[in-house]
Amino acid sequence: MIRLPPHAPGMRIGLFGGSFNPPHEGHLHVGRMALARLRLDHLWWLVTPGNPLKERHGLASLDERLEAARRLARHPRITVTDVEAQLGVRYTIDTIRELRARCPTVRFVWIMGADSLANFHRWGHWREIARLVPMAVIDRPGLTLQAVRSPAAQALDAFRIRESAAPTLAARKPPAWVFLHGPRSNLSSTAIRAANGS
Repeated sequence: MIRLPPHAPGMRIGLFGGSFNPPHEGHLHVGRMALARLRLDHLWWLVTPGNPLKERHGLASLDERLEAARRLARHPRITVTDVEAQLGVRYTIDTIRELRARCPTVRFVWIMGADSLANFHRWGHWREIARLVPMAVIDRPGLTLQAVRSPAAQALDAFRIRESAAPTLAARKPPAWVFLHGPRSNLSSTAIRAANGS
């Protein structure tokens, strides 16, 4: 039986997927910014079993990453979930298809960092992802230009909305996306693992 986080018809819910290996304050920064700037009701941290675009070497167990993410999140509107493992999916497109089918009246928004937008054209079925859910991209240090000049950003440029319109994103029919600027975090899971020798 699939255990989805609490939700209700019409809710505006952000989906923030990642390995969270390990989770850190940068993830929390993204979460808080998304909740505030997009006027979301809730944010689900989707802790993935494994990112298809990343090496699995050094990947902590799913249970360890879930527990660490829950310890960090501690926010009344952020829920850490292993729903992708429950659904048996590895690719974002499959996650979105499943969640939309199970929660057809929820207004989902996909949340990602500028580093993900820079590589979005490498994701499986990325154009369909953009057609299924509005997307919010959170700026990251040193990646702004690389992200907005990326193949996916260029292909979707006509559907980018003004940053001032971010509160309306969840209600918009996709494709629609916004690039959010503001205070940025230098933290990265890769750098943390390197510093810890893992």
